[in-house]
Amino acid sequence: MKTTRRQFLGLLGTGGIATAGLSQTAAAQQTPVVKMENNYFDPIGLYIDPGTTVRFEIAAGAHSTTTYDGRIPSGGSPFDSGVISEGSYEYTFETTGTYDYYCIPHKSLGMVGRIVVGQPAGPAEETPIPDGTVPDSEVIVQQGSVPYESNSDSGGYSRGGMMGSGMGPGMMSGRRSGWFVNLPLAGGALGVLGVVGGALYWALNRTGTARESDDSAMDVLRSRYAQGDIDEDEFQRRQQRLANDREE
Repeated sequence: MKTTRRQFLGLLGTGGIATAGLSQTAAAQQTPVVKMENNYFDPIGLYIDPGTTVRFEIAAGAHSTTTYDGRIPSGGSPFDSGVISEGSYEYTFETTGTYDYYCIPHKSLGMVGRIVVGQPAGPAEETPIPDGTVPDSEVIVQQGSVPYESNSDSGGYSRGGMMGSGMGPGMMSGRRSGWFVNLPLAGGALGVLGVVGGALYWALNRTGTARESDDSAMDVLRSRYAQGDIDEDEFQRRQQRLANDREE
């Protein structure tokens, strides 16, 4: 059977479409992974399409991945892995919107994360996250995945709780601004130490000078007594007075 040029080009086009379809299917089948590290999730922000399954893997320690009450989209289902120390937990995100989650044992340390499915939406967009910090949803959408380390350097993030406005991977916001906040306190403490140190040095120096003066006076008194300039009674009286002055 003879194949015309038009038929040949048609076969090439069909093959290209099939190849592109296979590539897209393979990409869609890739499972994003969130590592549960020592008191933080990495990436801390993740953007996915609806229907994507995310795997939360233990990298160190024992953790959970648990959604906040009231911080998932309307119609979305909460998830909770429970505390695990090995292996992984998977969850498929079907409903569009923003999901904020945390680690049960380390929530107070700011171990939190955010996943945006499709587009930002839901209660999580209305108020700051209660604990720690997470990237703003628009930043997550733009970058696709926001590593934990880069969150403290980003201009867009949501603060809250002990590791948020109060403190930054936390450890998060404390890493961002803690030493600036504590700088005036440290300066004040150093100033106080400087004043105390100066006063102590002055007192010791003054004491040393006084002792040297007393010793010199005693030497003069003994010399005059040895030369016969003063008698025994006068020598004893002046010696006692010098001793009293030194004790004071």
